[in-house]
Amino acid sequence: MSEKELAEMIIKCPACGIEGVAKSIMKELEIPHFGKVLETTLLCPSCGFRHSDVIALEQNDPAKYVLEINKNNLSIRVVRSQSATVMIPEVGVKVEPGPKSEGYVTNVEGVLTRFESAVEKALNLFDDKESQVNAKRTLAEIQELKKGNGTATLIILDPFGQSNIVSEKVEILEIPEEELRELKTGFSNLDG
Repeated sequence: MSEKELAEMIIKCPACGIEGVAKSIMKELEIPHFGKVLETTLLCPSCGFRHSDVIALEQNDPAKYVLEINKNNLSIRVVRSQSATVMIPEVGVKVEPGPKSEGYVTNVEGVLTRFESAVEKALNLFDDKESQVNAKRTLAEIQELKKGNGTATLIILDPFGQSNIVSEKVEILEIPEEELRELKTGFSNLDG
């Protein structure tokens, strides 16, 4: 992975508002199997605020990445761009991009952990019986997958083809035009 630092600045912290303490760092990286990205990091030593993001600098053809999740592939590398939709249909979980979406690099287990955290938050937000039953069932299914029990399908839909599942077992498919039109990008002017 090659790296080139583009800028480092001291700025006002967006969290605590103290002028001249937060450090903003921008780096251009070349990531294998992914391409050029801009990594941004904001750190505030005063309040501890930290924010990182990875923004793809190259656009590729739209792509659908499909991988069967099982006990043998929890460590497979997953790259999700800020414009990608991630889902596991058998479990009923889906994350679509929004204006504050962030790209990330993790592995299959890390994707499951992100879904697990989101479902745990939903358990605290919604207290009606149906929501609680559904969330607990979904949470149990995710936890079983993390333990290597059972199988499910990890799907990443990326309208700009900037995501990746780094494995020989991944199926990379075209996204049909009608499905592509309905796909959210996280950019409000494109998400009519």
